[in-house]
Amino acid sequence: MALLQTVLVYIILIIAVGYILKKFFLPKALFASKNEKKGLGKACGQNDCGCH
Repeated sequence: MALLQTVLVYIILIIAVGYILKKFFLPKALFASKNEKKGLGKACGQNDCGCH
C-alpha cells in the first residue's frame, strides 16, 4: 500500500511541476493555435466586429 501511495505522490508531483513550467517558464507562442498566430483571435473570425 505504501508503494502505491509513493507512486501516486510522484505522479502528482510530476504533473504539478509540468504545469508550473508550462504556465510560467515556457513562451506562450509554443501553445498558440493557428488562428492566434495569424492574429485572427479565437472567436471573432476575420473581421473585427467590436463585440469584445
